[in-house]
Amino acid sequence: MNKAILFNFNVDKENNQIKVERSFNAPIDLVWAAWTEADILDQWWAPKPWVAQTKSMDFREDGHWLYAMVGPEKEKHWARVDYIKIIPEKYFSAYDSFCDAEGNPNSSLPRNKWENNFTDRIDETLVNVVLSFDTLEDLEKIIAMGFKEGFAAGLENLDQYIASQFYLRKQNKPNNKAKVSTYLNFPGKTEEAFHFYKSVFKTDFINGIQRFDDIPPASQQPPVAENVKKMVLHVELPILGGHILMGTDAPKEFGMSVNYGNNMHINLEPESRAEAERLFNELSKEGKIEMPIQDMFWGAYFGSFTDKYGINWMVNYQEGRTGQ
Repeated sequence: MNKAILFNFNVDKENNQIKVERSFNAPIDLVWAAWTEADILDQWWAPKPWVAQTKSMDFREDGHWLYAMVGPEKEKHWARVDYIKIIPEKYFSAYDSFCDAEGNPNSSLPRNKWENNFTDRIDETLVNVVLSFDTLEDLEKIIAMGFKEGFAAGLENLDQYIASQFYLRKQNKPNNKAKVSTYLNFPGKTEEAFHFYKSVFKTDFINGIQRFDDIPPASQQPPVAENVKKMVLHVELPILGGHILMGTDAPKEFGMSVNYGNNMHINLEPESRAEAERLFNELSKEGKIEMPIQDMFWGAYFGSFTDKYGINWMVNYQEGRTGQ
């Protein structure tokens, strides 16, 4: 996560275009998902303190995404994205326009065409964006509305989301022994909950409590908000029979939301890559895949899904350190 982040923003008035070049310290499948799946877009697309709220999304050619930018006073500004061409994990184009809550275009505000190209650099992804406007006046109106600052802030949200979600998983396992644990998320009450569990099971935390201000700083990422710094990034507590409870807070400042039903996963750590793939494929049949199982930039072979009975799972295989 410490690799320098590229961000170039150029206005080409001769061709009525805005050109953006942006890198992400994440593999292409993760970045592609972040740009094309509503539940992830809602977590980063809007600049703070605004949030994006999807009403409907159908990511396919001739499909569309209807969403609102929701302000701190709950005011809503609606937008519609109409998808034109899609080449998975490589390219998509779309028309972006302001609209009402039903998706009817607002002709008094400019519409533009987006063309997004994704380039795989193994542990880094480069996204090139070209926005084309009908007139120079339309381009200048969007610039005057603060597009550069808002878009840059949204991209920083995505960087922070990646850092907070995956920082700890980059650490190597001590060995390849199979493990099963339960992963819990709370909206700011992880420490309170885990002290309660600790008092009940009369055990101690493994390696203490790690907090959001333990994330290694990156020069081009925004600092963690003061009220988030002391929230729990990761905690582990043995309970019965060697079973481990793991937990983390899900700060609303990162665009995260926790609801009953999505705040607990069974985390499987099998002894081999082949077994990880088998478990993932068989358990996820007829379910909903959140993240396909794949090699991740923190060194794990990882995937997550909700099975056909509504149970949330993570499958996480990672090579143990040699000689142990």
